[in-house]
Amino acid sequence: MAATNYLQSEDRFLCSICLDLFTDPVAIPCGHNFCKNCITEHWDRSDRCQCPMCKKEFNTRPELHVNTFISEMVAEFRQSAQQKASSSSSSSEQQVFKPGEVPCDVCTETKLKALKSCLVCLTSYCETHLEPHLTASSLKRHQLIDPVENLEDRMCTKHDKPLELFCKTDQTCVCMLCHVSDHKMHDVVPLKEGYEGEKAELETETQQMIQKRQLKIEEIKHSVDLSKKEADREVAEGVQVFTALKESVERGQANLINTIKEKQKTTENQAENFIKELEQEISELKKRSSEVEQVTHSEDHLHLLQRFMSLKVASPTKDWTEVSIHSSHEGTVVRAVVQLEETFSEEMKKLLEAELKRVQKYAVDVTLDPDTAHPNIILSGVGKRVSDSDVKKNLPNNPERFSDCLCVLGKQSFSSGRFYFEVQVTEKTMWNLGVARESINRKGGIKLGPQWGNWTIWLRNGNEYKALDDPPVLLSLKSQPQKVGVFVSYSEGLVSFYDVDAAALIYSFTGCSFTEKLYPFFGPGHNDDGKNSAPLIISPVRVN
Repeated sequence: MAATNYLQSEDRFLCSICLDLFTDPVAIPCGHNFCKNCITEHWDRSDRCQCPMCKKEFNTRPELHVNTFISEMVAEFRQSAQQKASSSSSSSEQQVFKPGEVPCDVCTETKLKALKSCLVCLTSYCETHLEPHLTASSLKRHQLIDPVENLEDRMCTKHDKPLELFCKTDQTCVCMLCHVSDHKMHDVVPLKEGYEGEKAELETETQQMIQKRQLKIEEIKHSVDLSKKEADREVAEGVQVFTALKESVERGQANLINTIKEKQKTTENQAENFIKELEQEISELKKRSSEVEQVTHSEDHLHLLQRFMSLKVASPTKDWTEVSIHSSHEGTVVRAVVQLEETFSEEMKKLLEAELKRVQKYAVDVTLDPDTAHPNIILSGVGKRVSDSDVKKNLPNNPERFSDCLCVLGKQSFSSGRFYFEVQVTEKTMWNLGVARESINRKGGIKLGPQWGNWTIWLRNGNEYKALDDPPVLLSLKSQPQKVGVFVSYSEGLVSFYDVDAAALIYSFTGCSFTEKLYPFFGPGHNDDGKNSAPLIISPVRVN
């Protein structure tokens, strides 16, 4: 049989449903032929019994019998095709399949390298076995791709049919039978349309992700620029302060040295005058001693007595017993250092005032969360005031509520950046303030300290201040704060407390490790028979 006739005759032996050579071919009343399984499954899936080719409907499903003539013709065609493929394979020099390459699925003896894989036939073909797909009109419609392995993965494991459709509802590839059964009401499209849709969506999503990351890069660069400006400002401010302190120290040192030298010079001048006066008196006394010596050689006792009396009257009369030279340097250094300390305090106050202004820029609006408040606590002022009532209210014991600790959290949480808020503590004899992590124990007794997930300071007995660090630190404050500022830098692991009115730093927790959301923490303390009835008040932040 000629090659042309061979290829043309092949079209007559292809099932129009599976597009492959007939298997158990049957003829239906309208005259069209199909594989027995293909037409049976087609009618099983369809509501109507009709011919897939001419659409002729049958009232009852025809009884199917294998067409032995066509079956024999298909068998002869297969045998002829195998002989031709074998002859062509032996006469041409094709590449033999090597490890790592995709083999031809049709070759029976020596496996040749596949040139293409068919997504319809789910078969990989060498050059010879690929020829029908390149010339037969019915096979030209098949989709050929570069050879790939594991084509069985492209078959539905449930129905053993090609995965030709994409279910957008379940985001999975399905076969025709899946579409009419498990995915009947789903949004199902052809693979190409599904691929194009998913590709477009992925490209859009990828571009959006790229844009977000580019924006994040710009944000980070901007943050670095701001940080550099802030660092330069801090350096300039620090240099200015330290230069002033250095000049003050040098000036104090020079003044100290000059003062000591002047005092020493005064002491030396005083001593020199004393010495001159004493030497003069010694000279006079020596002169009188000489006169006495001369008088003693006379035997005129009257004259001697009169002379002695005149010598006594002329003798020096100053009493040198209490005269002494004392050092006048005591306390000079101390006074100089005290003066230096005052200068340091003034510079420190300026620094703290500037620092407080900077952290106040991160002020946030904090309100109290009633779902976390202990049953004894009273909240008022639109969630801005908290105090103890000494009376336990009947409230739901929800998981967020503190059952034993007389405290409440703010509604707002923070897991990055910086934040600041101020609390008025006027007329209070007892309170706790700070921040706590989300997982702080809400039921039973609470231990205060960083190791238990909270960073706080407290007041007890009206004047005892303590930072609940690990270990706790007793605080010595120059004045009692009336308004306390709380500043947190999440990334730096810093929690600082300020006396707002005095612009003074009360205490800082440094090197903290924050891994959860942080909440403002408020403990008004017990009412104490009205002695501590004043509320803690969250105040609006006003820059000094």
